[in-house]
Amino acid sequence: MYDVKKFKYFTVSSLAFGTWRIGGGYWYASHDRDNEWVSAIKRAIELGITLIDTAEMYGNGHAEELVGQAIKSFDREQLFIVSKVWPSHADYDNVLKSANNSSKRLGTYIDLYLLHAPSRVPICQTMKAFEKLVDDGIIRFFGLSNFDVKGIENARQCLSKYELVAIQNHYSLLDRKDEGSVLAYAERNGLMYMAYTPLENGILSKNEFLANIGRKYNKTATQVALNWYISRNNLVPIVKASKVNHVEENAGAMGWRLSEEDWKAIDTHFRERNYFLDKFISTLKSMRPWT
Repeated sequence: MYDVKKFKYFTVSSLAFGTWRIGGGYWYASHDRDNEWVSAIKRAIELGITLIDTAEMYGNGHAEELVGQAIKSFDREQLFIVSKVWPSHADYDNVLKSANNSSKRLGTYIDLYLLHAPSRVPICQTMKAFEKLVDDGIIRFFGLSNFDVKGIENARQCLSKYELVAIQNHYSLLDRKDEGSVLAYAERNGLMYMAYTPLENGILSKNEFLANIGRKYNKTATQVALNWYISRNNLVPIVKASKVNHVEENAGAMGWRLSEEDWKAIDTHFRERNYFLDKFISTLKSMRPWT
């Protein structure tokens, strides 16, 4: 499905494939479902989800290895691979080491390299290392994850050669705090905004309001939610699927658009309704180590 978003320096698929909890979890690897995970990544690429998001922390690097295995049979130039360096590795030398190790596991260069979360290391050290990595051809572009506007501004002030091009934060119909801050900032400055956990750990996939709208388009609640995000100019939702049938459902969010009326109806509904319990359950399911 040819559905892309164009930014200043690159074009990416309008939906990203996420690899959190593929290949293991928080700094530990699991190999018991490798074939299934590789098949899911391959199927995503076949269906036009050519933006793949991973990190050194995911499965202690094993997620990157699985991505590297899955992409071997595809045209590398048609793919856009994102990886991340962990905050405790954010000093200059360790950023270089981490990026090189990630590149080796992936078997290729990294299109977009992110600092996974704010670090105690002075941000200028990290940014200078990122610029060095671009010069060395290990990465093409760089950005930040889990940062607020002030943090992004501080990072940009460190740069002398290249631009910061992307931000990756948590954003969903149930968690819209970034709309008046980071998302708006990204839109004004032409940054790609990658939204993780857009389905709130499957909660929005069961939302009846979204399902009712989906019936008009012969689409599921999952596909309607993802399409709502895709319809925002600079926003790319990241969605993980470990099974091929889930990948195919996610890909069905591309190649069409909600009507303006339905987009606004969804926007209004989730502003006015209080989904406190759903938010709480999703937060418990996430339990990310940086939150």
